[in-house]
Amino acid sequence: MSWLRFFRRKRKDAELQDELDSFLSEEIAGNVARGMSPGEARRRARVKLGNSQQVRESLWMQNSPMPLTHLFRDLKYAFRTLRRTPGFSVIAIVVMALCMGAAISLFTIVRSVLLRPLPFRDPARLVVVYEHRRANGAAADSRTQVAPADFYDWRAKTHGFEDMAIIRYAGYNLTGERNELPESVRAATGSWNLFQLLGVKPAFGRAFSEQEDRPGSTAVMLSWSVFERRFAGDPAIVGRQIHLDGRPATVVGVLPSWFAYPDAGIQLWRPYQADATPEFLQHHDFHQSLVIARLRPGVSLASALEEVGAVQYQLHLQYPHDPVAEDVVPRSLNEDLAGNVKKPLNLMMSAVGCMLLIGCLNVSNLLVARGAARQKEVAIRSALGARRGTLIREQLAESVLICAAGCMGGIALSVAATRSLAHAWKDLPTAQGIYIDGTVIGFACLLMITATLIAGLLPALSTTGKAMMNALQASARTGASSVSRTVLRKTLLTTEIGITVVLLVSAGLLLKSFLRLRSTDVGCITQNMLTLSYSLPEKKYDTPEKRNAFNEALLERVRNIPGVHAAALGNTLPGAGYWGDFIFTVKEHPPVNASANLPEALTRWADPGYFSALGIPLVRGRFFTDDERGDRSYKVIVNSQLVRKYFPGEDPIGRHLHVPAHPHDGAPGIVDYEIVGVVGDTLYQVGKEPKAAMYFPMLEGTGSQMLAVHTTSAPLQFSIPIQRQIAALDPELPVSDVRTMDEVIGASLVNASLSARLVLIFAVLSLLLAAVGLYGVLSYLATQRTTELGIRMALGAQRDQLLRLMLGDGMRPALLGLGLGLAVSFVATRLFESMLFGTKPLDPVVISCVVGTLFAVAVLACLAPAWRASRLDPMQALRTD
Repeated sequence: MSWLRFFRRKRKDAELQDELDSFLSEEIAGNVARGMSPGEARRRARVKLGNSQQVRESLWMQNSPMPLTHLFRDLKYAFRTLRRTPGFSVIAIVVMALCMGAAISLFTIVRSVLLRPLPFRDPARLVVVYEHRRANGAAADSRTQVAPADFYDWRAKTHGFEDMAIIRYAGYNLTGERNELPESVRAATGSWNLFQLLGVKPAFGRAFSEQEDRPGSTAVMLSWSVFERRFAGDPAIVGRQIHLDGRPATVVGVLPSWFAYPDAGIQLWRPYQADATPEFLQHHDFHQSLVIARLRPGVSLASALEEVGAVQYQLHLQYPHDPVAEDVVPRSLNEDLAGNVKKPLNLMMSAVGCMLLIGCLNVSNLLVARGAARQKEVAIRSALGARRGTLIREQLAESVLICAAGCMGGIALSVAATRSLAHAWKDLPTAQGIYIDGTVIGFACLLMITATLIAGLLPALSTTGKAMMNALQASARTGASSVSRTVLRKTLLTTEIGITVVLLVSAGLLLKSFLRLRSTDVGCITQNMLTLSYSLPEKKYDTPEKRNAFNEALLERVRNIPGVHAAALGNTLPGAGYWGDFIFTVKEHPPVNASANLPEALTRWADPGYFSALGIPLVRGRFFTDDERGDRSYKVIVNSQLVRKYFPGEDPIGRHLHVPAHPHDGAPGIVDYEIVGVVGDTLYQVGKEPKAAMYFPMLEGTGSQMLAVHTTSAPLQFSIPIQRQIAALDPELPVSDVRTMDEVIGASLVNASLSARLVLIFAVLSLLLAAVGLYGVLSYLATQRTTELGIRMALGAQRDQLLRLMLGDGMRPALLGLGLGLAVSFVATRLFESMLFGTKPLDPVVISCVVGTLFAVAVLACLAPAWRASRLDPMQALRTD
């Protein structure tokens, strides 16, 4: 028996028919030779041969693989059945396609971000090492990024890790050799061994050499995106010069297209020490670098970390006045990349799983209704000898076709949905690796099989049970099988509504939490506020006087633009992120024990007009003066949180903060800054509690600077006039991050917004599915009870009584599902409590809205079939069997 024979039925059938025709001809000829007339000879031959169709079928069944033959026959029968009911088929396939498309899209992202091994050499041995402040009393949230001096000590004095590399974010103004327009690019600096440690080979050129990782190095590597966009993908760019911040840099290599570490936004790489000052490299402050390490083979992570921790503790004792933590903590590289999106992704997968289950239950409900219409046919076939297994297989074949078509539709939908989600989810790491491949297709097939069993098994079992025999003896409306199917449909519907309630409650909580976040007061003006950034290249602006002159001239020009209320400079804005901190001591306070927890506060640099422009109130003292922008008077302004925490019951004005000097200040060691003012609190990130903060005068305008402009009308209309003023001062100076203050704050809420929107979409779709299910069940009940309703009406029942009767019949499973869903929500919402802001897991407003919405939708879904049932003609109803 050959399996290939199954796929050549037409050909084999034709060959068999030829053989039968040949046999028939020979028989006729023989009969004629025996003296029969031609007609009698043909008749005798045909009688001897029998029905040729049956002969061919019998021979085919004897020589073909039976399982495949049965499967093909069942699928063919199911296809014809579905084709006779196009409305049902289309609805079921669309439901499954929507549910499966969402599930496949989310799985594609989850697999790429959380499950797939990173595309680096032996990624299981890669960890990210953080400093850990045990004195803060926190365990998980007290990790901080690493100071460069700490890293170099770790690398020199430990042996448990095969190698360590350090990374830091940076930004440059990029110009080329062909007079292209300048642009501000996001970049990173990495130690020379970074790419060797990761096992990444450049697509063109080479990686940095050890000799190039030094101050003043001109080496640069391009990411694939800027290589294609800016340099037209020309490999000849390797070895040529480009200009970064006005200084020449030589391209030594181009990274492969898939490389997106630490995120896909990095466009350039420079050696870590290329632009660092000796003071910066030797400083134990400035915790702004990531350290990635490769574990040595045969060495446990615990012993390697113990060695690094011992070095760190010695540094902590050696530099008691620097913010040197006592210990270190690791995170796997995969976990470190996925940390911000792990919880939202898991929540999304749970929501999609619920939606898929609802879709399966809905299709199952529809199949149960179809089974009711075919119960007599199935019962007759069963009475004639059809096996129950055969009948179940035929019923499941319909489910297979529906789910297979839904799966194909889902895969097509997921292609676009995955691309859209990856684009909208800003924090997704390894974005280049998110695509549909064989594993995803395999998951889709597994999903299809699971959905087939969930959606089809119960209807198949209910349609082919022993109760089917009753259908031959009783009418469809009174048979026991009808009652059991009604119970089954109500049970499925109750489960469906219960899951819908869980989704609605989850979506409501996330939505309310997001609205709370969006309406949070960050402590400054957000309306009519335009922000943009620029970075003065050090080669062109090589003295503090040149930088101050540019900044002052720009502020004067911007403030003179009609419609501009105020303008100021700072290194960051409220709501824009952490941006580092300093530890400090108070000169007038008693000395702090080295083993104690030293005070710390966020560090900010601000222009004298910064607070007025942003509307940050002055609580006590004064703002910076214009003179303090140009000299090193060592003044500092603190916020109210710092005063409450470190100066309780004291007047902080005139006190001195003992703070490490910033390398750009040119002052060695630690200096004292006099507190001249206290300002109101601002949030560094929406959703986080305000932290103690110190504001230092922006002296020279080094690094990236934020220009904040308060306007009297729509702020974006001022972006072009302001950029013209910048171009008038320096035509080669690029401007970036032109956004309103609302957009700055909104950027930090992208994940919360996306999570709330997606869960809400899934919940609304689930609600629609539940409404369709309610409508279908009540329509089915009304059909089953037509004669009963006719009798009731004939006996004097009023139409409003019948309306209430049918509404009650439909609302009972809805209310039962509502109660079940609320009980499950009580547990489920605890699982994502940490993602909520200002919202309790069982928020009464959200619960009330969910109950009201579901009740209203259930009433509307039940009303139409109940109204039709109450308007039946009694005589026509009594004649209906």
